[in-house]
Amino acid sequence: MDVSFLGGPPSLPEGRGRGPHPQRGVGVVAPFDFALDRELWRWVPDEVSLHLTRTPFVPVEVSLDLARLVSEHETLGDAVRALNAVQPEIVAYACTSGSFVGGIAGERAMCEAMTRAGELPSVTTSGALLEALEELNVRRIALVTPYTVSVTQSLEEYVAEAGITVTGRAYMGLTRHIWKVPYRDVVDMARDAVRGTADALFISCTNLPTYDVIPQLEAELRIPVISANQVTMWAALRHLGTRAVGPYQALIDESARARPVPPALPEEQEGWA
Repeated sequence: MDVSFLGGPPSLPEGRGRGPHPQRGVGVVAPFDFALDRELWRWVPDEVSLHLTRTPFVPVEVSLDLARLVSEHETLGDAVRALNAVQPEIVAYACTSGSFVGGIAGERAMCEAMTRAGELPSVTTSGALLEALEELNVRRIALVTPYTVSVTQSLEEYVAEAGITVTGRAYMGLTRHIWKVPYRDVVDMARDAVRGTADALFISCTNLPTYDVIPQLEAELRIPVISANQVTMWAALRHLGTRAVGPYQALIDESARARPVPPALPEEQEGWA
């Protein structure tokens, strides 16, 4: 049976295999409790693979203390060295609080530590957030977070350091199981947060599901809606010279910046109906 016309799986970085495109890799360092691997993949084009690794478990609830523990430079270095075996072209640190807890200087130092460990470019979720705000020419944002008040305030301080004004916020006060928050709760928080004259809405935390609600919220709120996982993948893929995929999302699809109304989600969509 001749299956050569099918192309086969993407070839490896060294050129082995007979795929239609060389495989390109993005290494992802995530906190030990990260549960949304599948959501990250939804923004990734076919020729790119994600190679995920997690930080070691620590018995601490979601807090500023946990953010500091999962972003220690030694921890990051070990994670990046573990990824080196599969030769990614870039490493992304997929944790919002872990990358904003030290402010802008702390985020830059994290990138430098990862780059030293892997000798390759690196991005973080909070660094990607600032890139996305610049791309969209946003100076005023509303915030949605699942965090406690202290972690939410730390995020506000981070964006304020970059000259961004927070016009409203909504937070849940959670310290665990953030990935279990349904879409309906994310939508309710977004409506509460967007008051006044926000240029965009940012939904924080890579453990908070957001992919399917972004276009719906953009249609309702009439402003760009960006999320932690979205900006992480957008920035990592942009550094590779390729693009994230995602219909009707203003950050990813320039035509969506005119805010067309996308098709409605099916009524059976969990958390939305």
